[in-house]
Amino acid sequence: MSRLLPLEPDTLSPDQRRVYDAIASGPRGSVRGPFVALMHVPELTDRIQHLGEYLRYGTCFPPRLSEFAILITARHYTCQYEWQAHEPHALKGGLAPSIIDAIKERRRPDDMQPDEIAVFDFTTELLRNGKISDVAYERAVQAFGTRGAVELGALIGYYIMIGMTLLAHEVALPPGKTPPLK
Repeated sequence: MSRLLPLEPDTLSPDQRRVYDAIASGPRGSVRGPFVALMHVPELTDRIQHLGEYLRYGTCFPPRLSEFAILITARHYTCQYEWQAHEPHALKGGLAPSIIDAIKERRRPDDMQPDEIAVFDFTTELLRNGKISDVAYERAVQAFGTRGAVELGALIGYYIMIGMTLLAHEVALPPGKTPPLK
């Protein structure tokens, strides 16, 4: 059960309605998950949703890799909502089910492609150590360029923020969904 009551669309303030409509008409297609909690502060929600839209849909990363980083982040914090929302996108984006299963089980995946190794090492080192080794950083720069390394760090940071929002307010899973992580 969420700590926050859902906002009904017909009871939104004009600022909330403007942001709600922008999210619902964008690539996300609806207002759910963290945005239900964030909508209580429309200016914050608007700024966050624009950043998230860029990081999800506008970086140099194909969905296979951006969703991989998102799943690693969700697993690190055992963020059930984030995991259940992004696992289907990872599969659709072409991330191998065996890689997803390994992340779910907190194991280093076998048989990763070089770009997946770069994302995995960068993401796991940053989450676990709060820094990235020179080797992992250089691997990411070699694979994605400086732009990609910057975008990957921002993507991880954004999904930490989203995960913390979901966890702090105990945003419930959608009806009929069971927690995917142990």
